[in-house]
Amino acid sequence: MTSFPSEPWDLYGHGLVTVGLLPAQGLSAPSGTKLVTIKGRAIMGAVLLQYTAPSPLTYHELMAAVLVRRGLRLFVHIPDIWVDSPASRAGGRALWAIPKELADFEDHGLRAVGIASARLRRIRGTLKAPAGFRVAQERDGRALVTPVRGSAAVSPARVGWTFEPTGPLAHLAGLRPLAHLVIRRFHLVFGPADR
Repeated sequence: MTSFPSEPWDLYGHGLVTVGLLPAQGLSAPSGTKLVTIKGRAIMGAVLLQYTAPSPLTYHELMAAVLVRRGLRLFVHIPDIWVDSPASRAGGRALWAIPKELADFEDHGLRAVGIASARLRRIRGTLKAPAGFRVAQERDGRALVTPVRGSAAVSPARVGWTFEPTGPLAHLAGLRPLAHLVIRRFHLVFGPADR
């Protein structure tokens, strides 16, 4: 069995985020929550991150995330995610019900082999802002909620994504972007889950 750090994880790193709209058909939400939609389209994010020292684990991560709600409370749900760390995979699954899978990353972490790649086209300015949200995942027929808090230095950008047409994120090729961000650096405390 692969060992992993106990929660919370004190995480540092940088990355790319694109938020956009995608047809909600075929997407699901954890028990007790609903997709947040605009005219039948879900609010989705395509995210590439690199976790660096002094994080308890250092690795690359690619995920698709969708905004869900319980009443008026908003949550981030992660249906698809890949990492290049067996310890991160094991910890994400055991602690927070995040369905991490393993993948190989290339090009300084900007390409998950056989899944997707991103390239940075343009970047402007930097804003430091607090970051706080809750992740909701399905476990034992209910939503397991995990708080995330911290701060990030972000910049508006242009990011070009390529989703492999036969890969597991091929459906994101239809993502209609609303915003692209470069996260120049972040510090996030992930967990502990609300059990």
